[in-house]
Amino acid sequence: MGTLWYGGKIYTMKQVDDLVEAVYTEKGKIIATGSLAELKTNYRDKIKQINDLKENIMYPGFVDSHLHIIGHGEKLLRVDLSMMESAEQVLDAIAKKVKELNKDEWLIADGWNENQWQDKRIIDKRELDQLTSDNPVMLTRICRHAVIVNSKALELANITAASKDPQGGRIIRYENGEPTGYLLDQAQELVKNIVPAVSQEKLEKTTETAIKDLLSKGLVGGHTEDLAYYSGFSSTLEAFRSILPHKFKFRAHLLVHHNVFHDMISAGYRYGDGGDYTTLGAMKVFSDGALGGRTAWLSEPYEDDPENAGIPIHSEVMLERLIQQAREFNHPIAVHAIGDMAVWQVANLLKKYPLTNHYRDRIIHAQIVNKEVIELLKEIDVVLDIQPTFVTSDFPWVIERIGEKRAEQSYPWKTFLNENIACAAGSDAPIEEVSPLNGIKAFVTRKSSIDGNTYGESEQLSVYEAISLYTKGSAYVINHEHDRGIIEKDYVADFTILTEDLFSIEPDRIDQVEVAGTVVAGEWMYKKIEKNRVR
Repeated sequence: MGTLWYGGKIYTMKQVDDLVEAVYTEKGKIIATGSLAELKTNYRDKIKQINDLKENIMYPGFVDSHLHIIGHGEKLLRVDLSMMESAEQVLDAIAKKVKELNKDEWLIADGWNENQWQDKRIIDKRELDQLTSDNPVMLTRICRHAVIVNSKALELANITAASKDPQGGRIIRYENGEPTGYLLDQAQELVKNIVPAVSQEKLEKTTETAIKDLLSKGLVGGHTEDLAYYSGFSSTLEAFRSILPHKFKFRAHLLVHHNVFHDMISAGYRYGDGGDYTTLGAMKVFSDGALGGRTAWLSEPYEDDPENAGIPIHSEVMLERLIQQAREFNHPIAVHAIGDMAVWQVANLLKKYPLTNHYRDRIIHAQIVNKEVIELLKEIDVVLDIQPTFVTSDFPWVIERIGEKRAEQSYPWKTFLNENIACAAGSDAPIEEVSPLNGIKAFVTRKSSIDGNTYGESEQLSVYEAISLYTKGSAYVINHEHDRGIIEKDYVADFTILTEDLFSIEPDRIDQVEVAGTVVAGEWMYKKIEKNRVR
């Protein structure tokens, strides 16, 4: 017995403007598409439920190709600093939170971003020490490639003036060599490694909180990287399995950080194991940092820091060794690479060690590129995992970082598509807001959320291209282009239902459209009844 869906525009996304009048589904799959009369006739003895879309608009289910699901849950439950407009606002929020804590209890807050403050200074440990000497404090930057900690946290981590910078990281210091509390990339791990592990109960609550929110945003799935943190591989995997699909259906594709890759192998798992809702994915590796903290690895120094070209997280020998470890098991890799030097290095290693099966590697972010990097990317079988809202949040300050010339060559989404370089789209939540509608708007308009100006107009995407990267693109990168990403016979019955037609409204209004419902495997996972439009 099955379900008939009709009563609104249904975009299949097979090609531009491809519409069907109705869809018939059974057991989580699409059985047929076509006219309402045809499907009613052909399946009259099987139709058990009828869903009238009431003029809402149905699309294939949107999937975020790169986010941190548990991190998103933490953002929802912790002190969120991402919308604060000054260091003083951050410090006021921390001062209030301290009053709620017991002695020695950690205070962790996320999302500060000095680039949206008028005074772009970095808070240091002395300011945090004035708020508390009893509680270790760690404030994570919006990019998650830097933290600010107080003296209590430094003491617990045994970070002193005598401490050396770790490979791939930097301890920022006062002139006398004493740490300021500002730790970049791998240096932040010195503190993160001593933060007490969260309980399994809290881990599961945080994961459930995140997934409920993602479903409300119209997402039917997400490719996430969480398994090396919190309580480790097994406990974190169990947190997902305790929820999916028992409490909710949501397709979580779980990247496996290289630090726990052999935990996965030792447990007897391989790429693609875990079923439809907790699928184990590529080995995740970081090759450089981020532009905000000037740790993304560039081929030439930063425009506003001429002595600095960023930080490679691993030596080339180590990075090559990690790729070799993945290839021993015919496993794809997913490498974070923002700067052009990082992308160049990763692409060359992928060319040297190509996959011999049908799986696909991905390079995550690929923000700063040049013509030579693009030509190299065209030579290899790789998917670029891109985040459109980086354009809206990085401009105009990124021009100060890398200069006008490099900025013109950066975030070149249209160029990638024109050069037939496969792409998928994600948010990198909690670093950016998770809504796919924000991402689609950013692809189409490329307008800064800081000054409202458009940057890189020639790299704007069409609405069809933008939606495709959240549907077909996210399916392609994980080898599911044959059964996910479009509305077609034998594909999964995953749908994102919106109150308005994204192809008809003004692009500036895309992020204002409401989610009417989210359907996974033919079942409502989120439904908002709006003016009796959905039932």
